Amino acid sequence: MDVVLAPDIYVNASVSLGSPPEHVVRRALGGPARAKASAWVLERVESMLHALPEFKDDAVAEQMTAIRGLVEVVETDEFFIEDWVQALVALAKAAGVSRVLTDHPDLLATGARQDVEFVASDSWLVEQAAPPPPPRL
Repeated sequence: MDVVLAPDIYVNASVSLGSPPEHVVRRALGGPARAKASAWVLERVESMLHALPEFKDDAVAEQMTAIRGLVEVVETDEFFIEDWVQALVALAKAAGVSRVLTDHPDLLATGARQDVEFVASDSWLVEQAAPPPPPRL
């Protein structure tokens, strides 16, 4: 796995079946390698799901159990709720990857920080579907 997922990808996938984030999550969590997440990401996902009226408490608990069962939690420093960029950069570095998948406009506008790039789920899906470049001669 060459990316980590921002909390918004998990939440969007949880509420919009058939959406690009849902396809990303299926690829990321369905592969042979376990996707990496941090406690900060899981806390944000849980908080965001609780804020959605269509997710009752037992549904949130069930969804979080499913997510936790599919990811490997890596240790990072502790971050405040609003420290999205710093927390996601730290997660990417701890996971040994250079990209964070997100559809959040503010994060996408960040571009790259500390050699970690913020990439939209649509762009990543197109990239995954494209054939590899021809070999150099």
